[in-house]
Amino acid sequence: MALEQKLSLKLAQRLVMTPSLQQAIKLLQLSRLDLEETLTQEILENPVLEVEEPEEEAASVAGEGEPEGEMVAVEETSGEATPSDGKPNEEALPTAEEAYGDIDVEAFFADYLADGRTEGPSMAAPRPDQDFRLENIVTVAGGLYDHLLWQLHLLDCGPEQTEVCEFIIGNLDEDGYLRASDEEIMRGTRCDQRCVADARAVVRDLDPPGIASRTLQECLGKQVEQLIIDVDGNDEVELLRQVLLVTTEHWDLLLHQRWVPLAEALGYAEPAEVKPVLEVIQGLEPKPGRIFQQERNQYIEPDVYVRKVEDKYTITLNDDGLPRLRINSRYARMLRTKDIDPQASEYLREKMRSAMWLMKSIDQRQRTIYKVAKSIVSFQRGFLDSGIEQLRPMVLRQVAEDIGMHESTISRVVSNKYMYTPRGLFPMKYFFHSGVDSARGENVSSVVVKERIRKLVDAEDPARPLSDSKIMRMLQKEGIRLARRTVAKYREEMMIASSDKRKKIF
Repeated sequence: MALEQKLSLKLAQRLVMTPSLQQAIKLLQLSRLDLEETLTQEILENPVLEVEEPEEEAASVAGEGEPEGEMVAVEETSGEATPSDGKPNEEALPTAEEAYGDIDVEAFFADYLADGRTEGPSMAAPRPDQDFRLENIVTVAGGLYDHLLWQLHLLDCGPEQTEVCEFIIGNLDEDGYLRASDEEIMRGTRCDQRCVADARAVVRDLDPPGIASRTLQECLGKQVEQLIIDVDGNDEVELLRQVLLVTTEHWDLLLHQRWVPLAEALGYAEPAEVKPVLEVIQGLEPKPGRIFQQERNQYIEPDVYVRKVEDKYTITLNDDGLPRLRINSRYARMLRTKDIDPQASEYLREKMRSAMWLMKSIDQRQRTIYKVAKSIVSFQRGFLDSGIEQLRPMVLRQVAEDIGMHESTISRVVSNKYMYTPRGLFPMKYFFHSGVDSARGENVSSVVVKERIRKLVDAEDPARPLSDSKIMRMLQKEGIRLARRTVAKYREEMMIASSDKRKKIF
């Protein structure tokens, strides 16, 4: 069999991801903050790109220092300033030499030493305008780790025990619980079981009470012991001893809400007499390290504003903070010249193409977001007018067919985007959810069903909470066809406990 080489032509179609398309897809799914960072990085890397100053800012800079009234255009000449009509000005502007001649440079720098420090009264005493009040000093509060170490170093512990205590403190989670076993502590510190027990006892005596516990029962028991030490009244001590007895010996009865056996174990005649004990337990802190968690407020800037003007809704894209890009005119003129170096010309052409792709991708991103927002407003007009009861079920395919784009494009648009409406600030994904069949012939949004379940639970009798089956029957009477397991799924998604755990006899 002989092998030979041949040339053949073949016509085929295939999808190719061009660099411009890849960049457009990448920018489309970025959040507003990520887009700002990306544009800032592109401006730093691409010399052809520059930021266009707003007209208001440019006008304020141009008019700064000019007197009110008619502005005079000034042209620089050799040492003189003349107006734009060519006639010499009677009061010419001073030259650079004349302007600096009135400044005593030696006196200006006389207070500065060679190393940059100043000498004189300012080194010994603060200036009168300086305010050192504590409320004007911004500081960052220490966390749980720093708070425990500060207490530990005030104690009279040996070096070996201090090292083990620091190891235990370093293995506490954000709630204050010890997640490392005794074996892991012994391997990490190379000490014996007794040393670990003594070090853990030292850490557990620190503030806040209940720290370095391994279980909730142990944490609450330690807090009750600390309360017994702090109180003085005999009645309060007796009540706290009953609480300590519940957290140590009758913990299972408390967890399973077996109030009658619990009352008998504590020596009470009626289950209602257990209520003071339960009130003390409810006042304890199940997560002692929570008070040291440093939570920062996260501010969300919407990508789209929806406002109602008379009987219509207007859509406005939020461009605040986004730089307005343009091509640098100097580099554009360099490309039009013929005496430029070939390597420099190729470099500038590549950067020019990259800049044009970026500007086109940003424009396409904004147009796509506007189209999707407009389609959402048209579909959810009832929600904007009347509230959550009129929220319609909607999927990505509906918006994709409405604006003539693919579902994947819509998914990228609504990802990490927020919309401000007269009903509040919502993620754009909030408006996309499934529907539930109803007796009226039209689907009901799953968000509306969840809100209805929440209202039924809020209005229930605490002594006789509604079961999932009861909620299902109540919804069916309202025309909402829903299975019991679907009710349980929606209830769990809203983090609502089951009926037996919501039951309250007191």
